[in-house]
Formats: sequence, C-alpha cells, structure tokens
Amino acid sequence: MPDLILASTSTYRAELLQRLRVPFQARRPLVDETPLAGEPPQSLAVRLARTKAQTVAEQCQGAWVIGSDQTADLDGAPVGKPGGRAAALAQLEAMSGRTVEFHTSVCLTDGTRWLEATDVTRVVLRPLPADQIARYVDAETPYDCAGSFKCEGLGISLFEAIETRDPTALIGLPLIATARLLRDAGFRIP
Repeated sequence: MPDLILASTSTYRAELLQRLRVPFQARRPLVDETPLAGEPPQSLAVRLARTKAQTVAEQCQGAWVIGSDQTADLDGAPVGKPGGRAAALAQLEAMSGRTVEFHTSVCLTDGTRWLEATDVTRVVLRPLPADQIARYVDAETPYDCAGSFKCEGLGISLFEAIETRDPTALIGLPLIATARLLRDAGFRIP
C-alpha cells in the first residue's frame, strides 16, 4: 500500500487520523487560505481541502494525500480562526444564541483519483453573557479554532445542541467519511 500523507500540520487533525490506525506522515501544504470574493463558506472548505491535497500530492508522487479544511458559516458569511482574544470575544458575542454551520471537507487523492466528502455540523449556541464568554476565552484560549471554541474541551459548555452525522467533523476531520474514502482507495480499515 502506498504511503499516506496528511496535508496538514494541525495537531487536531493528526490526533483524529491516528484513531484509524493507518500509518501516515504529516506535511504542511503551502496554500493561500484567503476566501475568494463572494465565495460561500461551504465552497471555501471544499476548495481548500482539494488545494491542500493537490499541493502535497504534486510533491509526493505515488502517495495518497488527505487534505481537509473547515469553515464556520454564520448567516452565509465565513467565521475564521480568531487569532487573538479580542476577535474571539467578538466572534462568540456574534454567535451567542444562534446557530452556526460548520462545513468540514476532506479530499483524498493520489494525483489521479479524487475522493471527496463534506460534512455539515450545526452548532446551536446558548445565549452567552459577556462575562461567561470572557471566562471561557481566558480559560481555553481558542485562538486557532474557527468559531472560537473547542467542542472537545470546555467549549461544549457554550452549546444548547450539536446536530451532526459525525462528531469528529467539528474537531476538524470527519472520520466516518475519511474511513470510507480510505477504504475506497484500498486501505484496510476495520
């Protein structure tokens, strides 16, 4: 079986992929993640997953490459990674009491075959008072997470509900779809 490469240096995605017990290497894809003008969040996630996979596949001929990307969608506008405290506070304030859709796309390619899937997860945030938002942000510093929360950690306390087919998608890699794509490519997944 050819090598498997995760086109990402995200610790979240690597930890998830390790659950499938398929040996892999991680490689940073050098990709501009800037949304195109008017690009809907779901299209952005699909485009970036493909581009990440393609970029690494061009460098690693003969290997299968997994690219993945996630976008948060609030009323049709992308909500990115906050990068710092002020932006995280603002994002959570804007999402308070609302539903946010997360589009998590995965692309598996060997450079000639392309296998893809996208998962949509809806997160319903409860109404969040400013002091609770600040306590959460200070406790977990979710600056590298789209939407400014970590559902696998304390961020779960911000929610009223999560609607999903795959709970791993919200963390950053939909393992149900990824396992299916890997099986379709010939990998032995139990």
